[in-house]
Formats: sequence, structure tokens, C-alpha cells
Amino acid sequence: MIFTVAIDGPAAAGKGTISRAVAAHFGFAHLDTGLLYRAVAARGGDPVAAAQALSPEDLARPGLRSLEAGAAASRVAAIPAVRAALARFQRRFARAEGGAVLDGRDIGTVICPEAEVKLYVTATPEVRARRRWLELGGDEAQVLAEVMARDARDMGRATSPLRKATDAEVIDTSDLSAEAAVARAIGIVRDSLAKSRIA
Repeated sequence: MIFTVAIDGPAAAGKGTISRAVAAHFGFAHLDTGLLYRAVAARGGDPVAAAQALSPEDLARPGLRSLEAGAAASRVAAIPAVRAALARFQRRFARAEGGAVLDGRDIGTVICPEAEVKLYVTATPEVRARRRWLELGGDEAQVLAEVMARDARDMGRATSPLRKATDAEVIDTSDLSAEAAVARAIGIVRDSLAKSRIA
């Protein structure tokens, strides 16, 4: 069975938590596409060459979840040649047999516009910044400024900007527990799977 779940949204909205839970629930493969860009930035040197040479081992580098790695990833992700180098890998992963969940910022709009399910997971900047601050520490006001700067970069870039696919279901996690958000996502995927089996 080929079945793709595309999950997009801004930083710290909860899409990683939801993606991992959906993949585990249905037995689908999972790819956090943001890690690809974080790993490219972490390799250093020419970002395009780093993207072309990326290996699975690079995704296991320590420190890829830090705020600094996220900011660096946002910068290299704005380079069209980097995105092109990584797009082919993501598309192969998405359409492999057995089902796949991919989370990122352009999955439902650019990488997998044909995905059977598209979710857009979001929350207010203040809620997302507080989550980051609780996770990583530091100055809360500075974390909010960094989250908003990241949003501006991701939404304002010329190539594959962060935006909601027109046919995506929105899950706003601002006032939802992680459990409630996951349950809603699982319900949407379950309904879509049922319809595809009927068809």
C-alpha cells in the first residue's frame, strides 16, 4: 500500500510529536524532513555539496535539535539548489510501499502535493516560544524573537515557503494537549484510509 501523510507547520507547533505518533499508530515509516536541513547545515562547507552528499549517518549527529541548528537549517533551506538536492530523497521515501509520514514545511505544497492526507499543525508564536523555552531554556523573550524571525524566514523565502496547502486539515495546538492533538490527527488519517479502501 502506498499512502502518504504530509504534515506541515511552523517550529514548535507539535508536528514532530504528532508525526511520530501517527507513524507508530499505523505502522508507517516516518521522516522528519527538518533533520535533513539541520544535518546539511551541521556538515558545514558548501551547503549544496553537503546536501548532495548527505548520508543516513548525518541524521544521527548530536546537537541537531538545538535552537542554533534550527536557525542554521532555516538559512540553508532558503537555497533552491539545497532544496532540489533533498527533494528527490523525500519523494522516494513518501511513495515507498507500506505508508509514510513526512513532516516539514513544504511537504503538502511542494514535495507531496498528491499526499492522501495533508495536515497543517500550528499554534500561536507565544505558545510555540514557551514550548521551546521550556525545552531548551535561555531567555524567554529572546526565544520568542527567534521563533518569530524563523517564521518570517520560512514564510518569506522565495522557494517553497511555509504555507498551508489549500486542502490541508488544520490542527491548532495552542489550547490542545499533545494527546488530544494526536488523537485528532489519527482520526483524520483513519477516516482517509477507510475511504481509500472503499474506493
